[in-house]
Amino acid sequence: MGAGGRMQVSPSPKKSETDTLKRVPCETPPFTVGELKKAIPPHCFKRSIPRSFSYLIWDIIIASCFYYVATTYFSLLPNPLSYFAWPLYWACQGCVLTGIWVIAHECGHHAFSDYQWLDDTVGLIFHSFLLVPYFSWKYSHRRHHSNTGSLERDEVFVPKKKSDIKWYGKYLNNPLGRTVMLTVQFTLGWPLYLAFNVSGRPYDGFACHFHPNAPIYNDRERLQIYISDAGILAVCYGLYRYAAAQGVASMICVYGVPLLIVNGFLVLITYLQHTHPSLPHYDSSEWDWLRGALATVDRDYGILNKVFHNITDTHVAHHLFSTMPHYHAMEATKAIKPILGDYYQFDGTPVFKAMWREAKECIYVEPDRQGEKKGVFWYNNKL
Repeated sequence: MGAGGRMQVSPSPKKSETDTLKRVPCETPPFTVGELKKAIPPHCFKRSIPRSFSYLIWDIIIASCFYYVATTYFSLLPNPLSYFAWPLYWACQGCVLTGIWVIAHECGHHAFSDYQWLDDTVGLIFHSFLLVPYFSWKYSHRRHHSNTGSLERDEVFVPKKKSDIKWYGKYLNNPLGRTVMLTVQFTLGWPLYLAFNVSGRPYDGFACHFHPNAPIYNDRERLQIYISDAGILAVCYGLYRYAAAQGVASMICVYGVPLLIVNGFLVLITYLQHTHPSLPHYDSSEWDWLRGALATVDRDYGILNKVFHNITDTHVAHHLFSTMPHYHAMEATKAIKPILGDYYQFDGTPVFKAMWREAKECIYVEPDRQGEKKGVFWYNNKL
């Protein structure tokens, strides 16, 4: 769902499972960022306020219609139908709100407009509405983009080395254990990351996105962390007032459950963008920004690619040029794929099948045993 048209990228030829899991090159690429940028039409880097707002407004209209229908008509349905109507609302509203989340994320990258104050205003409003501390996450996410693929400095979904796997890890390496871990990850993973830096980079001190003095931030950023917290508190107060007027059950049904779905999608999308058996990670002896940015994978979510504003199937281009608006990312991806060659990874495996496979195959990383690059690490699952 989204206003305006998008240029479609021709589907990649079908790959076998073996080809999909084949390791991508980990050597220094034979191309530069500058060469990639020259291959992209210049208009792809231009941000349009009317066009950016058109996607946001369209999403707001769709979300508002879902809310109106749910609160006006669901109570009139006979009981059997209401049991089907609410889950349908939760799924649809969760997907649309995820699209709004993506647009607010673009604001954090300064990809919404040419005006930083406008990007920050829009991002603060809509990330706060989804209980995301805008500036706090903007700064930690910026560091993720600056250090993608680095075992020492990346911010989130940093894989463990085999020696760091806890004693109970082998007991979770089975279908039941993976089911439990994935359930916790997709329901509690996002708030646990924001509050306690779970799955994030180790820090000395309490690394919390709501704490202005957390070691994640420098002194110039701390005031804006207070602003982020104020935005969250304002929305929480609004939810309290809504619950007081309409009831807690209504608040949970119209907002709480869709928010859980948004949070689940955020973790799923991020997890699958950065976790794949074919992707390397690097220690400080091998890491550089370009190779780290290329250690990501584009996925196919079907129609949800549109709903999520193509954050799912243009993630490689996003890591290379994060200030590019989402509505040009498909065209940019098509332009750079011939240059990237084997360095470009696309996996069309159905999402839930891929999620299960990655949870099974990508348990820890270990140094490259097939070559001489001991600073290059690959996923393994033998415990």
